[in-house]
Amino acid sequence: MTQNIGVHGNLFGGTLLAWIDEAAAAYATEYCHTPNMITLKVAEMIFKKPIKAGQHLRIYGAVEAMGNTSITLRIEARKYNLYSGGEEVVCTTNITFVRIDEDGTPTPIGETVRRRHFEKTETLIS
Repeated sequence: MTQNIGVHGNLFGGTLLAWIDEAAAAYATEYCHTPNMITLKVAEMIFKKPIKAGQHLRIYGAVEAMGNTSITLRIEARKYNLYSGGEEVVCTTNITFVRIDEDGTPTPIGETVRRRHFEKTETLIS
């Protein structure tokens, strides 16, 4: 939308950051089987290419690390070419989320989720 585009015709970085945070939060809550995840840290955002009005954007995530109460995701935003099906990375970052209880206190991620994650990790290494 035009309110998201700057004077050079590029998407505002802050708008992209908001979209990435929202997509990553959705992934973290799904992966950890809880809606109680909050953003703790967004690492350095590297803007590699501009996004112009009308371009399609895809956001991908993968689990980088899991702690007792936190999960860190590696995030890539890619512009998608509707004609060729090609993708080009436009932005990368890591985002850490923390599971909280109703009072906002960090609380452990479920043991089943942690076990499943570490089993996947061991399978990839073997």
